[in-house]
Amino acid sequence: MKETDPRMHSAEHLLTGVLVATFGMGRPFTTHLEKKKSKADYRFGRTLTDAEARGVEAMVNAQIARDLSVREEFLPRAEAERIFNLSRLPEEAGDTVRIVRIGDFDACPCSGQHVVSTREIGRFNLISWSYENEALRIRFRLEP
Repeated sequence: MKETDPRMHSAEHLLTGVLVATFGMGRPFTTHLEKKKSKADYRFGRTLTDAEARGVEAMVNAQIARDLSVREEFLPRAEAERIFNLSRLPEEAGDTVRIVRIGDFDACPCSGQHVVSTREIGRFNLISWSYENEALRIRFRLEP
């Protein structure tokens, strides 16, 4: 399994947290997280307007600027299933589920590597966004 950049992985959590809070979207159904640029696909009925996209970008950067701590906790699978959607976890995840919490802003099951604090992420930039086949695709990159 290819390791992703902890900064990018944490940035995707913040992006998703903003989309969930702002538009009621669910977690992405696919992600491709790379060092230079990344993309995430969400079930949503349309594309974002330019103003909405710039607002999302500003909200992600506001969360980064809060210098939130990133921590993990472990829950029994049965308890995690009551709180979180576990459909993206691999079968071999086992009876204990790792939850990644970013301050008071976001929490979700995750097996990826993350930063210790959001200040490590850098500046979040939306590159583009598009809508096709009932999916909103968001492409983004990070600056130091």
